[in-house]
Amino acid sequence: MGASDFPDDLRAAQTRLHQATSELAALCRALPWSVEPMPGWPGTAHPHTGEVTGGRDASPGWTEEQKQMVKRLRMECTNLSVRIAAHPYWASVEAEKRVAARTELKQATAPSATPALDVTQAA
Repeated sequence: MGASDFPDDLRAAQTRLHQATSELAALCRALPWSVEPMPGWPGTAHPHTGEVTGGRDASPGWTEEQKQMVKRLRMECTNLSVRIAAHPYWASVEAEKRVAARTELKQATAPSATPALDVTQAA
């Protein structure tokens, strides 16, 4: 079985799932740590070094727009996952080969490469 054996609509759904999960992860990383406004708390000083660890700044919570964006992306990921899992193509694959075929589909549609770092900017 080759990567080209997958139907176009199945490949498109898996590609969009990769994109949507990436968008959701990036969005969640950028959001405040708490959905609802929450007070922060101080960290704890290490008894020997005095280094303060733990603690958090106060969270302003998420806006309604942010909540809706997260909800929309989560629903899209769920719907795409169901569409992929229930696709009629899987009935044509021998049961003992479906896991390998599913993995192959994920790899065939994964973003091709991690963007290279510009070491001059990082330095």
